[in-house]
Amino acid sequence: MFGIVGRVARSVNSSRLITKAAAIQLGPSAPAASMSSVRPHLDISGVYPPIATPFGEDENIDYEKLKANMDKWEEAPFSGYLVQGSNGEYSYLNYDERVEMVSAVREMAPKDKLVLAGSGCESTRDTIALTKKMAEVGADAVMVVTPCYYKGRMTNSALENHYIKVADESPVPVILYSVPANTGIDLALEVIVRLSEHPNIIGMKESGGDIAKIGNMVFKTAENNFQVLAGSASFLYPALVVGAVGGVCALSNVLAKETCQLRQLYQDGKHREATKLQHRLISPNAAVTKSFGVPGMKSAMDLFGYYGGPPRSPLLSVKKSEALAIKQAFIGSGFEPTQ
Repeated sequence: MFGIVGRVARSVNSSRLITKAAAIQLGPSAPAASMSSVRPHLDISGVYPPIATPFGEDENIDYEKLKANMDKWEEAPFSGYLVQGSNGEYSYLNYDERVEMVSAVREMAPKDKLVLAGSGCESTRDTIALTKKMAEVGADAVMVVTPCYYKGRMTNSALENHYIKVADESPVPVILYSVPANTGIDLALEVIVRLSEHPNIIGMKESGGDIAKIGNMVFKTAENNFQVLAGSASFLYPALVVGAVGGVCALSNVLAKETCQLRQLYQDGKHREATKLQHRLISPNAAVTKSFGVPGMKSAMDLFGYYGGPPRSPLLSVKKSEALAIKQAFIGSGFEPTQ
């Protein structure tokens, strides 16, 4: 069913590699037959910020601001970083900028931190090309969003075919990404289950927020070493309860330690404390996602000592009244801005 799978991720993060048969380890030169019988798997458990792309007033990427943000994010126990997710404004960056951001983050991040790169494009051909380039500059895995421009023709068969072709050609593991609020496409459970059988598809970021679907996904892919990441801090705790291994949360750009703490509380069995923290995260999360989007997230970053800065056009920065509402959402939940 599947072609030759991609190589195991770079040895710099070999400590995070596990396999179905843990006693067997495969290297980049392992024959395809061996790689299909023993599934290489990069452990993606943990919390990741889908990092904001910092722009100056001229809308060019400011890499000094990126470095400052990275240094501050390193104060939190993130497992790694997602570069060119929805909150990175990837759809407004050109090919070279998308690759340069991944390269820069790989250079700035500690070697034991994973770098996940958003390589999704509208065509399968472009997605494969960008995936290979991002792997070349240091991505440990790629996260591939569902193509959506011709959403009326994005049938289950079309999407499954797309992901299989990408995974067959990718030099690094592939993570599925479903974000129906942005794409209008909710990747079907039956497609996810079938794709989880591919040796080079290791997990999924699920941003739809359907906890029953997440639980069912975990249950039906349990034998395939398939890991699920919650796509929002608004449902991180319930997602963990039903089997998710972590999250990629816009709010982690702002409340880095707190979103990591929520997962740690769950792991420690401190469910009452985890529930209380989850409740406190809901209002701030809404402010930086559905209420004010990426401009709202960047405004909140400015409040908490990061550089958010302006979004890239056609997005507009939040108005003063909106910035005040964002600030109040955090204060009302007990998170005091530092700026």
